[in-house]
Amino acid sequence: MTTNAKCLLALSFLIMAEISAQNPVPAADRIEAYIGTLKGKRIGVFANHTSILSNGRHLVDTLRALGLHVSVIFGPEHGFRGTADAGDKVGNYLDEATRIPVVSLYGSKRRPDADDLKDVDVMVFDIQDVGVRYYTYISSLEEYMESAFLHSRKLVLLDRPNPNGHYVDGPVLDRRFRSFVGMQPVPVVYGMTIGEYARMLVGEKWLAPDAQAAYERLSRSEGSPLMVIPCGNYQHASTYLLPVKPSPNLPDMASVYWYPSTCYFEGTVLSEGRGTSTPFQVFGHPALPNNLFAFTPISMPGAKEPKLKGQTCYGWDLRGTPEAVKRRTGEQICLEYLLEAYRLFPEKDKFFIIPKSGDTAAAFFNKLAGNAELMSHLKAGHTERQIRKSWEPGLKSFRALRKKYLIYP
Repeated sequence: MTTNAKCLLALSFLIMAEISAQNPVPAADRIEAYIGTLKGKRIGVFANHTSILSNGRHLVDTLRALGLHVSVIFGPEHGFRGTADAGDKVGNYLDEATRIPVVSLYGSKRRPDADDLKDVDVMVFDIQDVGVRYYTYISSLEEYMESAFLHSRKLVLLDRPNPNGHYVDGPVLDRRFRSFVGMQPVPVVYGMTIGEYARMLVGEKWLAPDAQAAYERLSRSEGSPLMVIPCGNYQHASTYLLPVKPSPNLPDMASVYWYPSTCYFEGTVLSEGRGTSTPFQVFGHPALPNNLFAFTPISMPGAKEPKLKGQTCYGWDLRGTPEAVKRRTGEQICLEYLLEAYRLFPEKDKFFIIPKSGDTAAAFFNKLAGNAELMSHLKAGHTERQIRKSWEPGLKSFRALRKKYLIYP
């Protein structure tokens, strides 16, 4: 290790000691816990703009400054730099800042193949999650894990605090509605860090059969190929304020806290606030009563073609300070606005976005919900209490299952 690298490592220890007294510490800051595993190896890093240490330096830059060899970067939805629109397919390219090749795992493929890994000895995952099932980074994690095990690579997962890790709520996904916005039978808000979730994937044998078999074979012969580096000073009740926005349409903590409750509007004809400065905090439609809050979606970075662009929408304004929003959402998903929007919408048969095939089971709303029951509840005029009661058996079972894989109190 060079003198500069030793100085950087010593400085990181001082930074971590200073911040750990009060705040949760992402595992990326705990360099001493993983540098030994990476030293002398060719490293593939699955990362984006959230993969930073508490000093603001990117993980990739930190590893290179420590004299480690990063041979390839893998990028998720929104790309390595986090600027692509939701759902936009991203191609491969050479990163201008580092001159390291970037392989997109949200374009033509969703997992590294043998050719991508030919110059990789160990794989690293470090991306900030927000603890919501339909936020696709846990789906990307699952695919990345399967690739690692199938190609006999060790996977070092640098855990990060979950800003919505203080509660568990929502319908548990029915596997018949499995998609990239929900791959496993967990509730919308699952109350686990991404490291705990990875432990659940292998512990419950939820990976694809060939990948699960590869994981178990490697575990018997070499020890577990999954190495989760824990956060420091984190508990599930901890408040963790994200240092950067995790994706273009979650610009602040208020959006992060409202996201589990208001993302359902993506499966309806209502604007979910993309094309405004506060997505998931404002939502509405031109057909709703014009005495409600008014806003107009426009084209902007991260939302070039937002739903209802240029049209005046009437609906709700839930903007507030992070503290106020967290108190408002509490420890459960808020359904009152979804129920009220459906009640007020004049043409109920046009409220949900239905595929051209007419198959309501394939509607995006049902993929977000993880079942067809929530849509049925809305159409039947059921109350929030009735809807929540239908979730209780699944949530009770999941909470018991979840306990087996928790790393943090």
